[in-house]
Amino acid sequence: MSASTPKASSTFARPSEWSLRKLATITGLLWIATFITSIPAVLLYDPLLNNKEFILGAGGGDTRIYIGATLELLLIIANIGTAVLPFALFRRYNERLAIGFVTARLVECGFIAVGIVSVLALMTLRQDPAGASDDTLVALGQSLVAVHDATFLLGPGFVVGVGNGLILGYLMYTSGLMPRRLALFGLVGGPLVCLSGIAVMFGAFDAGPGPQAIATIPEIIWEASIGIYLTFKGFKASAPEVEETRERAVDPGLAIAAP
Repeated sequence: MSASTPKASSTFARPSEWSLRKLATITGLLWIATFITSIPAVLLYDPLLNNKEFILGAGGGDTRIYIGATLELLLIIANIGTAVLPFALFRRYNERLAIGFVTARLVECGFIAVGIVSVLALMTLRQDPAGASDDTLVALGQSLVAVHDATFLLGPGFVVGVGNGLILGYLMYTSGLMPRRLALFGLVGGPLVCLSGIAVMFGAFDAGPGPQAIATIPEIIWEASIGIYLTFKGFKASAPEVEETRERAVDPGLAIAAP
């Protein structure tokens, strides 16, 4: 038992000893999962977020709200996975950026979790108002919706620009793990997400469709390209650590894309 323990731990500590094919594919699928879980969740929340009388029982659709909350819980898992799974590989290029990316993902997930709590709290009041008047319930419901909107603004609307855009974009650009032309979308999209989030906070324009949505397009392209590229092509063979891994590895099926 004691002899096998170091070997098991080194498997996770050294990505070169774990198939990069699996690492790239699973990481890419997790990025795709973030789209599959986040977009439907927003759509399912629509009656809760946009109908102030929803808390009074209007609109129906309790099940869809709980499905949306479940999807966001899965989103948190996928988000953490996109940062933790490739961490051992990323830190070989830049440990500070790797740690920064994990931290940003955790902060983002914290905001998402608070948003889920506000949604579930509203659903509790909808099902058991405890004798509160309609006006009181509507006011409480709108307060909880405001909390949810604020978490969305600070999490996906700001922290994502820092973590997924600037930090991960710069890491991928300097490491060569992905094509630099794709990484530029992150380096451009990240600041745009942050600036648009700040603009919404100061009341320059409303959140959602319009200027903020346009500003997020480069970031959306960047995150989608990560999922697609890693899933179907893997890390670039020209990246120094990947090249070294390919030369040392026994497994000939490593997921490495042509330079």
